Amino acid sequence: MSALITGSFAYDTIMVFSGQFKNEILPDKVHMLNVSFLVPQLRREFGGCAGNIAYNLNLLGGAALPMGTVGKDFGPYAEWMDKQGINRQFVKEIGESYTAQAYITTDLDDNQITAFHPGAMGDAHTQVVPTDGSIKIGTVSPDGRDGMIQHSKQFAAAGIPFLFDPGQGLPMFGGDDLKTFIAEANYMAVNDYEMELVMSKTGLSLSQIAGQLDALIVTKGAKGADIITPKKTYEIPIATAQSLTDPTGCGDAFRGGLLYGLLNGMDWHVAGHIGSLLGAYNIERPGTQNHKLTLESFRARFKEEFKFDFA
Repeated sequence: MSALITGSFAYDTIMVFSGQFKNEILPDKVHMLNVSFLVPQLRREFGGCAGNIAYNLNLLGGAALPMGTVGKDFGPYAEWMDKQGINRQFVKEIGESYTAQAYITTDLDDNQITAFHPGAMGDAHTQVVPTDGSIKIGTVSPDGRDGMIQHSKQFAAAGIPFLFDPGQGLPMFGGDDLKTFIAEANYMAVNDYEMELVMSKTGLSLSQIAGQLDALIVTKGAKGADIITPKKTYEIPIATAQSLTDPTGCGDAFRGGLLYGLLNGMDWHVAGHIGSLLGAYNIERPGTQNHKLTLESFRARFKEEFKFDFA
């Protein structure tokens, strides 16, 4: 049985400006802004929530089926997925579009200026959740607005339990939209800022939202995560990282660990700890799909870190 991970695929072009934006932008001239930055450091990464979550689940040997729409420039990403052994059955090319692109410039203070082109994401709604019994669990992760709404309804109608993971897609939805997602979903995963935004938009309290779900997962950065279920709240600690290189994608890595646990019938305590350790692997390397592991090495590090094992 597989996890169908609906969401985005994207190219992330990351540039590092060896100065500080504040020294290059004149506050009294922002109405006529025309500024350029020399960026001697540049890298291009494979990203997008569906791609990242699938990559992490696949590392542990989980059956990941990412589903999304991509553009005519997807060739290098497709080759990368094939090399990693990630199934592309539900990756659909939209010939006249480009794959989603993020252009991120970071300064020495870790401030960022980002331009995002959604491209083929806008056609996400042309993909349909399969109902042939092959899918054990699903996710609705950041994607085209219509696609997220449609896939949530399709998962619910098919009786496939799924994780609502709005992430950067939250600004696209109003309070009524979010209430519908929460009613349809089995689980929801957000960070602590996103949780506050969901409560503000819906007018619902944390307990009212959690009461409609089998589990509400709230990640809190360096403070770990809380997994709130009807019977118990699990406090998940962060795992010790060998270096703090790049936090981008840690949330997706955490979700990959949760899915691995759910696919294998583990409880939330174990699944949360698996997600926590995957996040540590992610932060140790630049980018979102550059960390490597085997299930054997992961289990050994897991046992050393948390003092228990998982089956």
